[in-house]
Amino acid sequence: MTTATNIPNLKIENQIEALVAELATDSAHDIDHIRRVVANAKKIACAEDALAEVVIPAAWLHDCVIIPKNSPDRSRASTLAADQAIAWLQDMGYPREHHKKIHHAIVAHSFSTNIPCETIEAKVVQDADRLDALGAIGLARCLAIGGQLSLKLYNADDPFCKNRQPDDRQFTVDHFYQKLLTLPETMQTSSGKLEATKRVKFLEKFIEQLRSEITAE
Repeated sequence: MTTATNIPNLKIENQIEALVAELATDSAHDIDHIRRVVANAKKIACAEDALAEVVIPAAWLHDCVIIPKNSPDRSRASTLAADQAIAWLQDMGYPREHHKKIHHAIVAHSFSTNIPCETIEAKVVQDADRLDALGAIGLARCLAIGGQLSLKLYNADDPFCKNRQPDDRQFTVDHFYQKLLTLPETMQTSSGKLEATKRVKFLEKFIEQLRSEITAE
C-alpha cells in the first residue's frame, strides 16, 4: 500500500472526526476502529486511484449509527448510517456532488446487507472495513464481541464446524467459519485483497493453536 492522503478540506475532516468521536461508544465499533478503517481506506484509495473526497468521509461515518449485532434491525444499520451521514455533511456544507457516492459507499460497506459496490470508492471503503476484522485486531474484536454478547467460546462437541453449520449467534469461534476466514475472497480491490490474505493467516494460526489446546487430534 502507498502513502495515505487527505481530503482537501482538512478542517472538515477534523470536524467529522470530532463528531464521530462523541458517538462511537460501541466496544467493537469505537473511535479506534473508525480511525483504523480511515487509515486503511486512505492507503487503499491512494493505491486504487479512488476519490478521496468520497472515500474519507464515508470511512469516517460508515458506523455513525450502531445497531447491536443481535438486533433484528441489524440489516438496516448501514442504510441508517448513510442517511445520517448525509444529513451531517449537508449541515457542514460538504460539496453536494459527492453526497450520492458517499451514501452508496456507506450502505454497501456492510457484510450482512450484501449490496454490490457500484463505485471504486465503495469498494475501497468496504475493503478498509473488512481488513479491521482480520489479523490481530480482528481476533481481539471478535473475542470482545463474543464476550459482550455472552456467547460460549466454542461448541465442545464440534469446535471447528466439521459436521455442522457455523452459528455465530451461539459460539464465538463459529464466527471465523461463518465470516472471517471467507473475507479475503470478498475483497474488492487488489491492494485490499493482498493485505487481507496476509492478515487471515494470523487467524488460521490462532485456530490451529486453539485446536492443539482443546482437542486430542
